[in-house]
Formats: sequence, structure tokens, C-alpha cells
Amino acid sequence: MSQRKPSRMSHWSSSARVLEPHAAGVDIGSTEIYVAVPADRDPHPVRRFGAFTRELEQLADWLKQCGIETVAMESTGVFWIPLFQILEDRGFRVCLVNARHVKNVPGRKTDVADCQWLQYLHAVGLLRASHRPPQTLCALRSLGRHRESLVQMAAVHIQHVQKALDQMNIQLHHVISEITGTTGLAIVEAVLAGERNPKRLARLRDPRIAASEATVAAALIGDYRPEHLFVLRQSLQAYRQYQSWIAECDIEIERLLGKLESRLEPDQKLLSPPKDRHKPRRNEPRFDLRTYLYRIFGVDLTEVPGVNSLTAHTLLTEVGPDLHKFPNAAAFASWLGLCPHNRISGGQILSVRTRKVVNRLAVALRMAAQSLHRSQSYLGQYFRRLRTRLGAPAAITAAAHKLARVLYHIVTTRQPYDESGFA
Repeated sequence: MSQRKPSRMSHWSSSARVLEPHAAGVDIGSTEIYVAVPADRDPHPVRRFGAFTRELEQLADWLKQCGIETVAMESTGVFWIPLFQILEDRGFRVCLVNARHVKNVPGRKTDVADCQWLQYLHAVGLLRASHRPPQTLCALRSLGRHRESLVQMAAVHIQHVQKALDQMNIQLHHVISEITGTTGLAIVEAVLAGERNPKRLARLRDPRIAASEATVAAALIGDYRPEHLFVLRQSLQAYRQYQSWIAECDIEIERLLGKLESRLEPDQKLLSPPKDRHKPRRNEPRFDLRTYLYRIFGVDLTEVPGVNSLTAHTLLTEVGPDLHKFPNAAAFASWLGLCPHNRISGGQILSVRTRKVVNRLAVALRMAAQSLHRSQSYLGQYFRRLRTRLGAPAAITAAAHKLARVLYHIVTTRQPYDESGFA
């Protein structure tokens, strides 16, 4: 049931020009939602609703009765998602805003005042909507973030495996590069099967590893304790379970990628083999992600030094295949928080630090920038030159900024990456 709340709009100026006369404001919480409409639409323009689905439907019905066309709400946690989807399905134009951009006057922090403040700002056109991709991309984004969480949890269990081995003084990590490789898993499985002879365990090593069989055997002489073997067994089982879930997630992601529209021209050439051939990374998807991204973007983003398929996939899920929503590359870099945020007062520059933003694409571009330290390309030289002059943190940010501009250019123009155009 909705409850009426008193209106307190009198302390805000009514002289501002109204650009959205049919606007409402919503303050969202985990258990209750406050909604404000223009004062002339209802005798009680502020109402409180619960968070159950039936009450969200009642909220949408009331907004329809009041003649509301657009609704402003803050992106509070994940509580906004159910209401956003219901209002969008009902035909409302929803303006999702960053809570940092709509702070109220100090000393007036109540749920009623918040929803009225949102309604007022939206009515006079002072709110900037956050980017919300179409539903297909939202589903792809959710799966991509879920996959990232699965990868992180799998890594946690590998740490447990490593800890159990250390507690038994099995120095396997000193003679092989990774526990989850062919040699590491074969030896751990044999240990769990009851094998304790270090020489027989060392024969399981892959011939390609640098350490000799004698060195591996010496590293496998340990103090095998039942409690540590129990932890080792459960941790390895958990790791394999997460790997199976990641494989299932890859199947679903591939299915959704197949539904996205192709941007390839009829006469466009097929995707050429990658220039830098490398062995598959441990957490790479189990399908040809590069080909799907080439079809969706209409250009191969992995030709850009430092950008791999996972980086391009993050661009797709966080922004989408069309970057024309940003007027230019500078606006795109600003949205990512990768350009200087100049603060000037009294004619003096107070700060040029980048803005603090929570953006997964910005994180992915920073990681891509770090991989340029050995690249022989122009971008690699650019990164190393800045690292020498400014230090690693500033160089990473500047290189990520450069990558953002390069990606914006080739996605919007659909022209293959040409290093001479950015040198």
C-alpha cells in the first residue's frame, strides 16, 4: 500500500524554466521507495511504496494516472534495477543518474526531500542520464561480470591449493611456472591418489619445463599430513567446479554474441589470423571470441597493441558497439576518467588529477596499457618514454587514455588500425 507524505517544495525556486513538465523523482531504498510528482498532479504529490513487485506495479500505475512521462532515479546499488525495468516496460523514459551528481543542500537529508529534489532537478533539465545499454547488451554484461567473479573465485581456491602444498613443504611452485599447468595438475592429482615417491612424481613433468627431473623430485620431498591433504583435495575440487561453471558461462555468452547484429560490409574481407600468436591464456573464453567481436564491431580491435579479445569484449559489454553516443574521443576519455580533471579557482590550477570513477572498461584499458612495456610498437615506445619521465602510474593512465582515443577512432570510423595515423 502506498502512503501519502507531505510536500516540501516551497523552499525551492519556482522561477526556473521547466523543460520536463511531466517529470517525477524517485528515491530508492532496499525496503521502501519514495516518489514525487509535480504538485498539480495529485493532492498528495509524494507517496511511499514498498519494494515488492506488486507495489512497484502500483507505483507505475499511479505515475500513469498522474500523466508522468519521464522518471529520474539514482543508481543505488542494485535496488534500482527492478523498478527501472518495470517503468521501461511500461513506456516511461527513465533517467538513471549518478548519486554524486545530485547531492542536496546540507542539512536537508530525508527520503521525502531527496525524491522532491530529484523531481525538481529533472523538471528543470539539470540531470544527465547515465549510459544504459539495450537489454541484450545488459544480459551480456551481467554474464561477463559473473564470469569475472567465477575466475576470481577459482583463483582463490588455487591459492588454497598453494597454501596446502607450502604447509607440507612441497616446493612445487619453485620448479614450475604455474600450479594449474599440465605438470602441476598431474603431480597434485597423483599426490591425492596416494603417490608419495618423489622420483615417480617427477616423471610426470612435462618435457618442456626448464627444471630437471632431479630438481622436481627434490622439490616434492615433503611432510604429508592428512589435514593438509584434505584441504588440498577440497580446494582442487572447488577449482575444477569453478572451471566447469566458467565453461558453461562461455557457452551462454557465445549464444548471446551470436544474436547481436553484424556490422560487416558484404564485400569486407574475412578476419586474418592474429599477428601475435600466443598460447591460450588460462582464463580466455573457450570459443573464438575474436571472430565474434570482429563481426559485431566491423573492425578487428585486437590489432591495437595491448588490446586482446577480453579487453574488446569489455568495451562491448560496458559501452556497446556504437560509440557515437559520445560526441568525440575527448568525451569518451572523460567518461572513463582517464583525462585530467582541471580544478581552477581564482585563476590558479588547484588540481589536474583524474576523476575517481568506477568503470570496468577503464580498468581493462589500464591493464592493457601495462602490457605495452615490452611492445615494439609506437604505443609501446610512448608508454616507456612517459614511464621514464613521469613514473609508472602516470604513464599507465596516459597510455590508457591514448588507447581509449585509438579505440574510439577505429570503432566510429570502422577503419583498421594504422599505427602511422596515431604516431
